[in-house]
Amino acid sequence: EVLCMDALHREESCGGHFRVEYQTEEGEAKRDDEKFTYAAAWEFTGVDSQPILHKEELKFESIHLQTRSYK
Repeated sequence: EVLCMDALHREESCGGHFRVEYQTEEGEAKRDDEKFTYAAAWEFTGVDSQPILHKEELKFESIHLQTRSYK
């Protein structure tokens, strides 16, 4: 259930998270590095409670983030 919540929360296509509504006209993944450059960890807060999203910002010094082409 939490994996589905995480996938729905991530409003982009990147890596294993491909969403049809976030793709280019050519069918390539459309990333959003400004909003989603972080590692996510969801905290269990109880059976009847919503989990809490914790984010760890990712910083890249040696590479430049860019959209990959799979063609």
